[in-house]
Amino acid sequence: MSPPSGVRRVLTSALASLLCLPLAALPAGAEAAGGRPGAGVQLEHLDRGLVAATTGQGVFLSWRLLGDEASGHGTAGLTGTDFRVYRNGRAIATVTDSTNYLDAAGTGSAEYRVAPVAKGREGRRSDPATPWLKSFYDLPLRKPADGVTPAGEAYTYAANDMSVGDVDGDGQYEYVVKWDPSNSKDVSQRGYTGNTYVDTYELDGTLRWRLDLGVNIRSGAHYTQFLVYDFDGDGRSEMMLKTAPGTKIIRYGAGGEVVSERHVTMPKQDVKAGYAHSDDYRKSAADYFDHVVAMFAKWQEHPEVVAGRWPATLEEAFGIPVAHEYPLSHEDAVELATYFVDVYAPSRSGNNRLREFAGFVITGPEYLSVLEGATGRELQTVRYKPGRGDDGLMWGDYAMARIEPGNRVDRFLSSVAYLDGKRPSAVFARGYYTRTTLVAYDWDGRRLKEVWYVDSGHAPMANPFNASPHGVPGSNPEYADLTTQGFHSMSVADVDGDGRQEVVYGSATIDDDGDLLYSSFAQAPPQSNVPGQNVRLGHGDAMHVGDFDPDRPGLEVWTVHEGGAWAPYGWAMRDAATGKVLFGGYSGVDTGRGMAGDIDPSIRGLETWSSMPPNQAIEAGLWSARGDYLGRNAPGTNMSIRWAADMTTQFVNGTATTVLQTPTIDDWKRGTLLTAEGTLANNWTKGNPGLVADVFGDWREELLVRTADSGAVRIYLSTEVTNHKLYTLMHDPQYRVEVARQQTGYNQPAYPSFYFGSDMDWSRVPLPKLSAPGH
Repeated sequence: MSPPSGVRRVLTSALASLLCLPLAALPAGAEAAGGRPGAGVQLEHLDRGLVAATTGQGVFLSWRLLGDEASGHGTAGLTGTDFRVYRNGRAIATVTDSTNYLDAAGTGSAEYRVAPVAKGREGRRSDPATPWLKSFYDLPLRKPADGVTPAGEAYTYAANDMSVGDVDGDGQYEYVVKWDPSNSKDVSQRGYTGNTYVDTYELDGTLRWRLDLGVNIRSGAHYTQFLVYDFDGDGRSEMMLKTAPGTKIIRYGAGGEVVSERHVTMPKQDVKAGYAHSDDYRKSAADYFDHVVAMFAKWQEHPEVVAGRWPATLEEAFGIPVAHEYPLSHEDAVELATYFVDVYAPSRSGNNRLREFAGFVITGPEYLSVLEGATGRELQTVRYKPGRGDDGLMWGDYAMARIEPGNRVDRFLSSVAYLDGKRPSAVFARGYYTRTTLVAYDWDGRRLKEVWYVDSGHAPMANPFNASPHGVPGSNPEYADLTTQGFHSMSVADVDGDGRQEVVYGSATIDDDGDLLYSSFAQAPPQSNVPGQNVRLGHGDAMHVGDFDPDRPGLEVWTVHEGGAWAPYGWAMRDAATGKVLFGGYSGVDTGRGMAGDIDPSIRGLETWSSMPPNQAIEAGLWSARGDYLGRNAPGTNMSIRWAADMTTQFVNGTATTVLQTPTIDDWKRGTLLTAEGTLANNWTKGNPGLVADVFGDWREELLVRTADSGAVRIYLSTEVTNHKLYTLMHDPQYRVEVARQQTGYNQPAYPSFYFGSDMDWSRVPLPKLSAPGH
């Protein structure tokens, strides 16, 4: 592990595991910052969330225990508020040990309510619920119209990632759906994409408003990370995301008609400079060639050339004799651009077909907008920080064998974090392979306020057209070791037990105040390409942060890594407070996926597992939370879900390579528990649902997937009766912010701040004290 910045950080990291227990590890009644765990944390005011579903045994009912209704600990659950169940206005049961009930005499036409009972007194009854005909409900969607790219290619739309938030303050969630065009792409892939849309729906399918991100935001997993959260504490969620010229807000009336269309507000300086919402910054292949010519014509003016850090001539950079005078004439710039595109680039990789480079947005303004969740009304738009600066030249996009302009520069992440332990902040990140940046904002209802900014600086390169910038320290000494440590998502958790949340940025962690808490390094093994060297754990595709080992203080981080023979580990479990690796294994290849969950109740703690490419003889598979190897066989790695009555973990399968598949919920011991007929998973090989979250009912998570025609979001409810009583997971701060970031990059599950498994010690489950606006 490399040294964190500042003496105070060193002391914090070194002593964290000895002096600080995370809030989740504090015993019942223990005092934390400001009181018991979660004290003063602003979370949503939620209603009872009662839902009913018709089953073969009767009508199953499920509802929420709110965080501030739990007051003590029992042997199989929490104690506190009890509940009286009403059918058609008549009390039929009092439930004390859970928040679900099976009404064997219930019918599909019955009307149900539940009422809290505390200290013998009955509170207000819930809103009524009538049973679903099955164990799922379809939320109708309004699919955007098909389109055609400038290249004449037709595309269609499918519902993709989702989020939830209470946008109108009524205690019920609204549902935010991102629409991806069929030609959405990874940032390394050539070609045009259709526009991305983001819709906000009521549960009954009423479309409140739609955001058309426009032609200047490319479509794909790495471009649009949208945060839906109540940032200002007014009881209503806002939406925050990256926008651009052309981004348009469309509002709908009660009858589904369009009532207004309005673009986001461009800064006055941009309007004065001549930018307009009609601008189209997508590059055709011819546009890109002209862009290269213009870049080469000003080569001698580039700051890195002027400073003597890059070759003075392009010929030197390409390794050919110098044949032109500088500054280059237009004709000479065209000649060298032709050589670069047709000779130099293809010689480095057959994939470098830059004559086909089209559809990318590598110029033009970039914004960050805050929108009112209920109406889409623009609240503020500012410049996106940091701006791209260039098309990726400084970011290393031309340096590797595969030349991929617009790739490393356009990797975006987002999350919500309680940096002060009480109020939520928004965190947006750009880049993680080379230059790495994060910026945190507070929103007070009127304007954004920057809390802190983290920037590793660009990774130095001696030649931007032939270098290995991955794993190279950045030019900013304070954050130099942050480069190449980011993942395709980032998590948030209170890793050091101080009551404030940190940003777990892949193989590194940013403290709540923006300091680098640690960046994890390890010694590479003898069989690697860098034997004995102290190298970064590095980038990976999947990361999980939670309390996985109940017998060890604090939180853990389970990651898989794709550095192959240049990385010390293919998979690793590390201490979340210090970054120290607890156990792991070298793979020598890209370890693409990993997951964590309590899949075997006979084994203490959660199990962890990783996937490996086919035909690998490496000992990959399943481990206990302590690092005991349990065998090669392991569950799927697409998404986990807390679905079962016994608090074990299930997993969602639905991987697709060429043909989309029907998702299933599978249990490691019992097999398939649900086949979601008529639905499809998202994101091809990622095979994840639109969302997995505790959106209503008891503490278990619901499965939200699109129907095969994207005509609806199908919400599945677990109808197993459980005798475990726990507040809604949405009232645990870590779980709630992790749900908010689930849509980011490669979707990863949300974990609570406490140990969650079939062998839970209920006395160690924190009892939240909430600040719930509107409650």
